[in-house]
Amino acid sequence: MRSCEHYRFIERHRPYRDLTFKFYSDGALTIIDNNAESVVTPKELKGESLDFYVRKRISFIKNDLAAKKQKYA
Repeated sequence: MRSCEHYRFIERHRPYRDLTFKFYSDGALTIIDNNAESVVTPKELKGESLDFYVRKRISFIKNDLAAKKQKYA
């Protein structure tokens, strides 16, 4: 069973997108534009939403590596 971490991010500058980031335990990612009810790719992110994505992705990878290290060490 794959688990999922949800994060909501609302941009403070135009276009003021309301985004939901779903990081799955298997490494998959889904980004949803809550206003347009559509899926967004990481390529479409800019500015603070891109920064948010990168920081959360790095954090997710670090936590995953730490968990694997603890499990197999």
